[in-house]
Amino acid sequence: MKMNKNAQKQIGLHLAIASLVLALSAPAGPAVGQSLAQLARPQEGRSMRETSTHKIGPDGQFDPAGRPDPNSNWDNKNLPPGETRVLMDAAGPGVITHIWMTFLGPEPQNWAKAGSANHQEMLLRIYWDGSERPGVEAPLGDFFANAFGRRSEVISLPVIVEDADSYNCFWHMPFRRAARVEIVNQSEKPVSLLYYNIDWIKKDSLPPDTPYFYAQYRQEYPVQSGRDYVLLDTRGKGHYVGTVLSVRTRSPSWFGEGDEKIYIDGEASPSIWGTGTEDYFLSAWGLKIAGTPYFGVPYFDQWGIVGGHTSAYRWHLQDPIVFNTAIRVTIEHYGWISPDENPEYKTHSWNERQDDYSSVAFWYQTGTPTFTARAVDADQRRLPSLDRRIGAADFTAAKHHGPGEAKVQNLDLYPEAQLLYMPMNPQDAWLEIPFTVERTEPVRLLLTLTRSYDFGIYRASLNGVPLGADMDLYSPEVESREYHLLDFWPDPQTYTLRLECVGQNPLSRGCYLGIESVRLRQRRPRVSQYAHDKDKDWRENPILYR
Repeated sequence: MKMNKNAQKQIGLHLAIASLVLALSAPAGPAVGQSLAQLARPQEGRSMRETSTHKIGPDGQFDPAGRPDPNSNWDNKNLPPGETRVLMDAAGPGVITHIWMTFLGPEPQNWAKAGSANHQEMLLRIYWDGSERPGVEAPLGDFFANAFGRRSEVISLPVIVEDADSYNCFWHMPFRRAARVEIVNQSEKPVSLLYYNIDWIKKDSLPPDTPYFYAQYRQEYPVQSGRDYVLLDTRGKGHYVGTVLSVRTRSPSWFGEGDEKIYIDGEASPSIWGTGTEDYFLSAWGLKIAGTPYFGVPYFDQWGIVGGHTSAYRWHLQDPIVFNTAIRVTIEHYGWISPDENPEYKTHSWNERQDDYSSVAFWYQTGTPTFTARAVDADQRRLPSLDRRIGAADFTAAKHHGPGEAKVQNLDLYPEAQLLYMPMNPQDAWLEIPFTVERTEPVRLLLTLTRSYDFGIYRASLNGVPLGADMDLYSPEVESREYHLLDFWPDPQTYTLRLECVGQNPLSRGCYLGIESVRLRQRRPRVSQYAHDKDKDWRENPILYR
């Protein structure tokens, strides 16, 4: 029996709540928080809150140190490009217990006609005790397990992003002298309608051995050959409590055969050695969309393609990784690759891959961390484009399609417009998009298509050569999908991509076609280096490596 998405979401939420109750009822680990039994005991300290609620002074004018204005609902703030907003600047001792915030998404809307910053462009920084270096430094989205600037729902114990727009974290963050929480807008667009509450408990004192909370972002685009990807490398005493890892693939097939390798207290060889990337994230036989209290995959687009995106979280709440003098947390970047990326023209499971990695490491420690990684600016965090894009919206003229209307359409799915072709029936329904190649190099031909409730089944060809299987574009909900067609070394000339309607799904209301672009996607440099397919005629044997 299949369930709709709302039913699946409700079941997932109920399971998460049940797991939360069980976890809170069990004996508390170092990072789990209070058990239900502990809540029935006296609590030390005084609850406090830093908030975006509108405040006024005695003169009735805005005053951040004033009292809440009972006559105003203007409880949000806008953050212009390049500016920093301090959300909290408080004297300790104390413990931050909860952070909540929300803001408009990046798409244009009534309150932000030109759109807003996305959460990858917003840098979250938290400073402890007046330190010049932040103890927490990460893109706001990645800190909340939302990578690639995309909004995804997360239902876990320490981090919850309800409905992909309500950002919550329940990490306990103690401080002695002071805590300053700030957001830096590194976008060219404003952060629009930012609301926030930061809950904390003011304490009389903290135990002398209290560790501090840290989170640090880093990236490698692509990962470095000959060395494992480093999530954390620090000296001191503490415990490692979480990982957010995000991967954009640059090769076909499965990227995640690499093991986690964790070096404790300066050891030369890792005493903790895993069995595979998906195993570290507590899944099996690959990764797919999932959400549990301790691990999950908030974002996964397509399996095994060049340019696929996967983001996963793993919280070590019941199983913190304890270290006394040092810890080095790494993960291998090995997996399957296509034969044209292998010097022997073979495919097998153990190849060093060259994908794009980014991560946030979460840990507690005493003393000053020695991890030297710092978050780069937003323009460097943005994944570089791999594509030469041929926009389909330029080809609405009658000479490019069969009977029926073709028009330009704007959807929130895409930053650019798409072409919507609307034939009345499948007979003689077709669309052609020409493009010119200037030089011979290895590329992947793919289409960015829309799927919807009234779309048809289409067959692709290039210069008359059929490519791939028929593409059923029916979906009960409007969504985007890439269709990968061909890996080849095109000669310099003009090509024509043709899409021909061959029918429609019985559930579809029509045979429409929505296409955002034709794309020629770069292959890794080693494809050119080995040049296994350079002299092969793709017309005789079209190949798509998977």
